[in-house]
Amino acid sequence: MTGVPGRAKTARARERAPAAPVVVAGLATALFALPLAGLLWRAPWSIAWRELTSGEAGQALRLSLVTSLSATAVALALGVPLAWVQARVEYPGRSLVRALTTLPMVLPPVVGGTALLLAVGRRGLIGRQLDAVGVHLPFSTAGAVLAEAFVAMPFLVLTVEAALRSSDRRLEEAARTLGAGRWTVFRSVTLPLVRPSLLAGGALCWARALGEFGATITFAGNLQGKTQTLPLFVYVKLEGGNLGAAIVLSLVLLAVSLAVLVGLRDRWLRAL
Repeated sequence: MTGVPGRAKTARARERAPAAPVVVAGLATALFALPLAGLLWRAPWSIAWRELTSGEAGQALRLSLVTSLSATAVALALGVPLAWVQARVEYPGRSLVRALTTLPMVLPPVVGGTALLLAVGRRGLIGRQLDAVGVHLPFSTAGAVLAEAFVAMPFLVLTVEAALRSSDRRLEEAARTLGAGRWTVFRSVTLPLVRPSLLAGGALCWARALGEFGATITFAGNLQGKTQTLPLFVYVKLEGGNLGAAIVLSLVLLAVSLAVLVGLRDRWLRAL
């Protein structure tokens, strides 16, 4: 019975909501929903299967899966230790490192691709040294992975760092008092504590890498079978006047992104 008055109070609060904010909220929702509705409205459903199963689309989709999953693996390998250091270690310049970590989230992707080109391109800051040892990143599949990891890793780092900050460190301290080493504590206690946020950050990172366009085309180019991921293939179809194919393939990316966000619900926002 105690839950009934609470629900009644909530219902009354909702009924008293001012009209103006509700109208503005509806307009804001429409701003996001209308473009998606436009895609669905113009989608050529009669040729959708043919476009999805074409050889070029299949090649672009396979390459997108390879590069996005590889970028996520890179982000996990580099981002989790970075998140741990940011959450647990006090050192000079930590705020600057955090700013650098989040910069790709607000940086125009084309600018990020240009920065990568000037850093690790053949004539870049360290590109000559990499070229001398046989590492050629620009306009290669590995370059596409690097571009996607650069843009997508902040989603993982921020999510895991927030989880590490809010986790109960007493459990880790208890494990240490029982004789467990640092690596054992991290593997057996810390990682299980932050596993939900780690999975959420990894999923967001993968979805962002899958949809990456600007940094990839700038740094890795648009080479069919080598760096032409699905977003780049959509761009090619648009440039070639094949609007139907572009819409169908855009809906694939939209469905994947929506599935990730619905699956995560508000876990990422709660972590932040």
